[in-house]
Amino acid sequence: MVAGLAAYLLWGLFPLYFPLLEPAGGLEIVAHRIVWSLLFVGLLLTVVRAWPQVRAAVADRRTLLVLSVAALLIVVNWLVFVYAVNAGHVVESSLGYFINPLVSVLLGVVAFRERLRRLQWVAVGLAVVAVVVLTVDYGHPPWIALALAGSFGFYGLMKKLVRVEAAPGLFLETALVFVPALVVIVVLESRGSAAFAHEGSGNALLLAFSGVATAVPLLLFAASARRVPLSTVGLLQYVNPLIQLALGVFVFGEPMPPARLAGFAIVWLALGVFTADSLRQARSTRRAAARAVPAAA
Repeated sequence: MVAGLAAYLLWGLFPLYFPLLEPAGGLEIVAHRIVWSLLFVGLLLTVVRAWPQVRAAVADRRTLLVLSVAALLIVVNWLVFVYAVNAGHVVESSLGYFINPLVSVLLGVVAFRERLRRLQWVAVGLAVVAVVVLTVDYGHPPWIALALAGSFGFYGLMKKLVRVEAAPGLFLETALVFVPALVVIVVLESRGSAAFAHEGSGNALLLAFSGVATAVPLLLFAASARRVPLSTVGLLQYVNPLIQLALGVFVFGEPMPPARLAGFAIVWLALGVFTADSLRQARSTRRAAARAVPAAA
């Protein structure tokens, strides 16, 4: 529980971290995030002697293909998120992670032909209404929120298609996009527009530390997900967007007009319906399992 809460707290506080990397742009930040994540996770794999898992994943062509798609999706997610934070759209980015669970549910229907319960359909319908309300408020669809929810939802789908532990999976994902990231850094350096090593040692250290900041929450989440009930993980995931929303409104001073607040309220209602149904289903499953044990004995 502590590991899961720590992971979502760290993810929620990311909007405070990325502005510290300025004047580095979003592309440079993501490139350094990839490079330093690869080095940090590689060191971690050496310490825990987990390289056989990496070799096994590389030897499986299907696993490598799925992780390649996952790598592209997570890079898109990082680029959009860094842009959102540095461009003053933290509130909209929080919306993306609020609706992400509902996007994941819809992907389950499409990819795995899962059947939604009645209340789950109600939650999805409310989320659609919320997007319409927010589209009217913004004057355009909330593209940042939809891009974050869609990219992370499809990323989660890719991760479900393969059985690779968090650290080996992250190493391979960053390794697959390492060369493009390195090219970006070299090009920015050659143009004289790079911040790394040109804006003081503090900026360089913060850019390098982005690799640790990327890997640690993911590893904490993986440790938690294997040990606590899925329903608990489902509740913990709302910590991240709640913190981001609070930061956007109270720290960065982003506006929250009545129409936008109404859209968020409908999203929260949808999540309340979704969470209540999930908890009810989890209790029902546990009771059924408890009744089955004496019968089997």
